[in-house]
Amino acid sequence: MRSALVTECAAILKTSKKQENMDNIPQALMDPTDSPERRGTIDRIYETLLRAMLEHRLPAGTKLGEERIAEITGASRARVRQVLARLSHESLVTLIPNRGAFVASPSPSEALHVLQTRRVVEPEVAATLARSATPSVIKRLRMHIREEDTARARNERAAMIRLSGEFHVLVAQMAGNPILEKLVTEMVSRTSLIITLYDRPLAHTCPDSDHLELLKTLERKDPKAARQSMAHHLKHIEDSLDLESVAQRVVRLEDIFE
Repeated sequence: MRSALVTECAAILKTSKKQENMDNIPQALMDPTDSPERRGTIDRIYETLLRAMLEHRLPAGTKLGEERIAEITGASRARVRQVLARLSHESLVTLIPNRGAFVASPSPSEALHVLQTRRVVEPEVAATLARSATPSVIKRLRMHIREEDTARARNERAAMIRLSGEFHVLVAQMAGNPILEKLVTEMVSRTSLIITLYDRPLAHTCPDSDHLELLKTLERKDPKAARQSMAHHLKHIEDSLDLESVAQRVVRLEDIFE
């Protein structure tokens, strides 16, 4: 079974979001003596691991050896520990006493809970955006869909997966509710882990036309149609999963940071 996303996302990975990401770290996970250079190192390691998860290059269950990551990146173990704590706070990494850190492995029931949350939240986010979408919002989303199409035409699966997730985060961001944006961002990232475990062979996380169909409803300023379109799209994602099968794949951390 293929275990190659979205996260699904990650407008949170863009350079303009780096400082925002740092500001969102709970104070307990930050070292007040960190210099900007050290925080930059933390950001780079964090974004590398997050992107690898979202692109399905770092499967659920993978051990993230603190010492090994420090050796590969040249960062101190203290910096790596901060990154792993941050990912743990976001429910993307599981910290097990005396065993270490592992990419989170959502159970079938947890997967269903995440998908249920998305079905409740994202159709309403789409409807909200439909009421307020400006020409500039439509233009930005259309540009993003073109990026997806380009990646698809080039058969760049990792980029396709990432851009697919980023589209959902972008819709939530433009809807103008930061709390919902944060929730969608987390759900998209967790869905990425779910897909690495449970995706069906040859299934598409986001069917080619779904994002364009949603965009059309936003352009028409039709909240009801936008709600239905997003719900239909999320059903496609859920149908691409087989919650009774678990994909297994081993990766080398060196390949993630190369």
